[in-house]
Amino acid sequence: MRLLRSSALQKQTGCHVLRGPASLHMCCRTAFPMPHTFQQESLPSYLGMALRWLYTLSVALVWGCVVSSSSSHTTVAPPQDLQITDPGLLGSLDIEWKPPPNVQTFSECTVKYRFEYRNAGDRDWKVIFTRKLKFRVGFDLSRTAEVKVQTLLEGRCTDDVEVQSDWIYATFQVPLQGKLESEVQNFHCVYHDWEYLKCTWQPGLLAPRGVHYGLYYWYEGLGHAVQCDDYIQDHDINIGCILQNLSQAEYKDLSICVNGSAAATLLRPLYVTLRLHNLAKPSPPKQLVVSMSASEELHVAWGPPGGETPPQCLEYEVQLAEDLEEAKAAWASVSTQMETALTISRANQSRISCVRVRGRTNIFCADQGFWSEWTQECFSVSRKEDKQLFILIPVILSLSSSLIIFMLIGQCKKRSPAGKPLHASVGC
Repeated sequence: MRLLRSSALQKQTGCHVLRGPASLHMCCRTAFPMPHTFQQESLPSYLGMALRWLYTLSVALVWGCVVSSSSSHTTVAPPQDLQITDPGLLGSLDIEWKPPPNVQTFSECTVKYRFEYRNAGDRDWKVIFTRKLKFRVGFDLSRTAEVKVQTLLEGRCTDDVEVQSDWIYATFQVPLQGKLESEVQNFHCVYHDWEYLKCTWQPGLLAPRGVHYGLYYWYEGLGHAVQCDDYIQDHDINIGCILQNLSQAEYKDLSICVNGSAAATLLRPLYVTLRLHNLAKPSPPKQLVVSMSASEELHVAWGPPGGETPPQCLEYEVQLAEDLEEAKAAWASVSTQMETALTISRANQSRISCVRVRGRTNIFCADQGFWSEWTQECFSVSRKEDKQLFILIPVILSLSSSLIIFMLIGQCKKRSPAGKPLHASVGC
């Protein structure tokens, strides 16, 4: 009976019945296999897979190190023979260099240059990325010109990683004459309506009487420096200049030199480099019209200024002032925009309000600019109390007129004889 039960148990569970001296043991081969990690016969295959995975990872790491090492060891030399020359164009200097040696070996890469320049004392460098080997840029020749260049290499030869060379440097300084205090002072230029440039200055502190000043200018397109032919004078001394027809100089460096001469005295020249679009000052906006809607909103409209100022290069500031008869009244900015119309909600029901508009070159056409003068328009608006008073005045006048008429008729009746009819006579 015990054997039958054991056989039946083996058939049902797949277990081998083992008899021991102390108890009954079973070793089962169930339908649910044990995890592979616990199967002794699968350990060699997993070890092989792990070894293959480690081998692949090692190869990838070694290859990455080789590639990284090869790209990191790729170097490029800086440019050669950096030179600065003065062509006599009032501060526009020619900067020139030669390619680095063995540049032909980098046929699979692009060779570029990072060129930076500034005047001594300036905080920031001006940066140009180029493939050229020569540039002409403007400097203030009263200060030392500083330039530096480096080579940039990128492409297949560097595994598309940009490689930079060391910098090479050069400086340039013109021989200065005269003392610094002999240089003209308060030099100032404005480009009016994009039509003409007006520059003014004052004589230097050490300038003697009878000094003669001359302004010279140059921009790309002129073969040589040109002298001003329209001076502004004060007591026969040139203190300013007006330059016309400068449209070809817009968005270019305009180099200017103001030089002075006097008997037996050396005067230091002034060098400046200007950008006309950053000096533009438009005329005031035209045809300012202010109207009021039924909801007591102000509708403001104006036209662009005259001159050659591009309309798309203008922005406008609109200001409103109310209660101008009171000392506390002040102008408040309500909008800065490129459009030429605006609707304003009035803050209070004041008697008198004024709107003014001015314009300047916007950020899409210049880095900076000068505001124009204001165009102003004032108007008077009646308060509700005033409107009620205006309605009462005609009523009061009508009642007063009727009362006077009745009084005159009563006086006429008293003067007329008894029994005679009263006729409507004039001047009774």
